[in-house]
Amino acid sequence: MNGGREVEHVQGQDHAKEHRRGRPRSEAVERAILEAVVALLEDGVPLGALSIERIARTAGVGKATIYRRWQGKDELLVDVLREIEPPDPALPGTSALDDLAVILESLRTRGLAQRSSALLHNVFAEMKSRPALWGEYRRTVIEPRRQTTLDVIRRGVASGELRDDLDVELMNDLLVGPMLVRTMHRPDAPLDDDLAEQIISAALQGLSPRK
Repeated sequence: MNGGREVEHVQGQDHAKEHRRGRPRSEAVERAILEAVVALLEDGVPLGALSIERIARTAGVGKATIYRRWQGKDELLVDVLREIEPPDPALPGTSALDDLAVILESLRTRGLAQRSSALLHNVFAEMKSRPALWGEYRRTVIEPRRQTTLDVIRRGVASGELRDDLDVELMNDLLVGPMLVRTMHRPDAPLDDDLAEQIISAALQGLSPRK
C-alpha cells in the first residue's frame, strides 16, 4: 500500500511540472479561484487589497488550495489577466507575413478590449504601479509573445519574405512598435480594422515617395 502511495506522489510531482497550476481533475476548483478574483476586481477591490486569504474565502477554498496551484498572488493575478484578456490567436503558418498580420491584429484586439473594459483598463493601470506584478506579467506573457514574433520574423527572413540585412530585433520594433503606440500610448488614436495590414504594408514599402 505504501508503494502505491509513493507512485501516486511521484506521478503528482511529474504532472505538476507539466502544469504549474494543478491537475486536470481540479479544473473546477481552479475556475472558482479565478472567477473569485475577477468578482473581487469587479466589486472595486484594488490589487493591493487582494490577499490570498480573501481570495480563498471568496472562492470557498482553503489558502493551501491556492498555493498548490500558484506560487503567490502575482502569479495568480497574471493568470487572471489571461482569463479576461482576449486569447492569443493560433497562427495560420501559411507565410511569415500572414502570421505577422495575425500577431498585429491580436495586439489591436487587446487594445480595443482595454479601451472598452473598465476592468481591464483599471487592472493594467494598477499593475504598472506594482513592479513585481508587472515584471511577472512581462516575463510570462509579454516576453513569450515577443519571442513568437521574433521567430516568425526569422522564418520570414529564411523564406525570403523579409530582407536579410537588418537586425531581427529592429524589424520587430518597426512592425510591433506602431501598434503598441496606437494601443498603449495614444488611447484616443483610431484602431482601424485593417491597421495590421497598413502597418505591414508601410514597413515593407518604406516611407520614401513612390517613383
